[in-house]
Amino acid sequence: MHAASLTRRALKPSITRLASRGLASESSKPNLVEVSSTPSGIYTVTLNNPKKHNALSFDMFRSISKTAQRLRADSSVRCVIINGEGRSFCSGLDVPSMVKNPSNGSKLLERPAEADPGTEITNLAQDVGYIWRTCPFPVIAAIHGKCYGGGLQIALGADFRYAAPDSEFSIMEAKWGIIPDMSGSVTLREVGRLDWIKELAMTARIFGAEEAHKFGLVSRVVDDHMAEANTIAEELVKRSPDAVALTKQLLNETWNNMSEKDALVLETDLQKKLLPSWNQIAASAKNFGMDLPYKGRTVS
Repeated sequence: MHAASLTRRALKPSITRLASRGLASESSKPNLVEVSSTPSGIYTVTLNNPKKHNALSFDMFRSISKTAQRLRADSSVRCVIINGEGRSFCSGLDVPSMVKNPSNGSKLLERPAEADPGTEITNLAQDVGYIWRTCPFPVIAAIHGKCYGGGLQIALGADFRYAAPDSEFSIMEAKWGIIPDMSGSVTLREVGRLDWIKELAMTARIFGAEEAHKFGLVSRVVDDHMAEANTIAEELVKRSPDAVALTKQLLNETWNNMSEKDALVLETDLQKKLLPSWNQIAASAKNFGMDLPYKGRTVS
């Protein structure tokens, strides 16, 4: 049995299935994306098309986007773990399904007339990776097996990536005569040297977990990727949800693409939102042995 399955079984007594709350997939295949949660606010998003290594059909794109939108709006969510059911995280685009329905390929690249607030700059193909960056909570990708093409770009949208030793990676789009087009132009520039990324993107070669770590594509290579993801998630939910949300915003907005002046102004503006606030007081009190509860996210 795979480590991911063992971890989910171990957590089963404390997990609440969320189909009744509208967080399951709305596609014609309602189980393409499954969502579960723990009482501490850790939500697990599982790509669930294991027979195809969780390849990205049009329905899968739509399901991931809708799931992420709903989680982003849910104040009970403190952290999200994205993983894949079966033998792989995600093997990339479901090419046969796109060939069978070529109009879906065009739909992926269209920007809707009424875009989802916060992701107006993305089309559906880009949304499934980029939308996780717009979430006010940390997102962890727990990777095993194949993580190719679009699957890698989904993982790069997460804040942290923990990979099992058996993981395989590829920026695979060149194999099909195309370019990385699922927000890779934003996320790839944050993780590695330009010459390394160019080589991987132009050759489309497959490489292992240790090499992915060397290139900066994964945070760590670990024996049990789901256990590591849950351990880090439990640490994150101990912190002020406001401080975590604004730290994510600060670093995402200032990393590599903002002037020093604007970065320092944003730093001060965000800090003013936290001082003083209940969650900041609660975080400070914990250092003195007082267990004051957090009030969920109170800043935006």
